[in-house]
Amino acid sequence: MLGMTSTSPSRPTAPEDVPTRTLADGLVLPAIGFGTYPLKGFAGRDAVADAIGAGYRLIDTAYNYENEGAVGAGVRQSGVPRDELVLQTKLPGRYHRHDDAVTAVQESLLRAGLDHWDLVLIHWPNPGRGLYAEAFAALLSLRDAGLVRSVGVSNFLPEHLDSLKRVTGELPTVNQVELHPHFAQPEQRGADEARGVLTQSWSPLARGPLLEEPVIQEVARAHGRTPGQVVLRWHVELGAVPLPKSGSAERRRENLAVFDFTLSPDEVAAISGLSRPDGRTNDQDPAVYEEL
Repeated sequence: MLGMTSTSPSRPTAPEDVPTRTLADGLVLPAIGFGTYPLKGFAGRDAVADAIGAGYRLIDTAYNYENEGAVGAGVRQSGVPRDELVLQTKLPGRYHRHDDAVTAVQESLLRAGLDHWDLVLIHWPNPGRGLYAEAFAALLSLRDAGLVRSVGVSNFLPEHLDSLKRVTGELPTVNQVELHPHFAQPEQRGADEARGVLTQSWSPLARGPLLEEPVIQEVARAHGRTPGQVVLRWHVELGAVPLPKSGSAERRRENLAVFDFTLSPDEVAAISGLSRPDGRTNDQDPAVYEEL
């Protein structure tokens, strides 16, 4: 039976209201982040600055989003000290060769106007090309040089993680994967946890009719929250770090306000029960999908 305890949003969420997660290498991340795809240009800059002003301290971008400059400008416009933020980007598949990866991250820093990234992730493993371990080793060298604080991956299956360990002797600190109630990925989350890898959620609110699911609507009514807040809280309850994106200032604040209520185990299980094998939003199976 779904829990029916009712709560309501209180004051705006301050950065200190957001719990943190500590990675295997000691880097501390907020338990929610701000996704920036497809925010670009001056509007993207202003959205990032506004998100930071609203209380977000983890900002996610990627080389392929073509908005690292907007993210860096938004960071500077926000006025929040750089050392209070966790900024992460992703290395594209066309730069998996060692020297290409090094140069690409250097270029990312120049675009953003930063002297280091807190996290750099390999965006997709592109297993058909077989170069992701070489890219990972390059990112580790950038970490050792002080240009990157922590090295992670995105869309890596358990066998890809194990391959990194065999080749380089290290595991990534983060694995950012598609994760939402229509695609709950319990096996992948379990594999990440067993290896000491933190799971981040991209597309945490999915697309299409997810928020209209009766189960989610019922839980939202029970807590006096929006369906989106309930889904983001579901991610938190699972131990994943969601990265919601929004061009709306109001929605950004709403998405952040998920740490003053909880879901019962029955509610979490009911939402997880919406998962289905074909739940990916765009049929991007990391076993075969390639993105350059």
